[in-house]
Amino acid sequence: MLVFKIFRRAEWESFRKEGQTLGAPVDLADGFIHLSTASQVAETAAKHFSTESDLVLVAVDTDRLGAELRWEPSRGGALFPHLYRALKSGDVVWDKSLPLGASGHIFPEGVV
Repeated sequence: MLVFKIFRRAEWESFRKEGQTLGAPVDLADGFIHLSTASQVAETAAKHFSTESDLVLVAVDTDRLGAELRWEPSRGGALFPHLYRALKSGDVVWDKSLPLGASGHIFPEGVV
């Protein structure tokens, strides 16, 4: 199964350079990396990145994450994937730009 992480461009470039990341400031504050399923990622983008255009959408294979991936209740009681370790470049299946259009972010075909 694929889950998704939205990065600001500078965060993505740092991740690519270092080969791993503990996430954005919100992830560091919460103690885990916030991820979203395909059905959750558009709402995540709208809620947390509504005015940001230089974003990168990263797909991660849950089979690569091991026992440190936990499904925990969040918005409205929905279960969200949370990663309790660094996200590594080897966990990433693909990355694509996530531009901001006139009515919200424009997701790659087949994601939402």
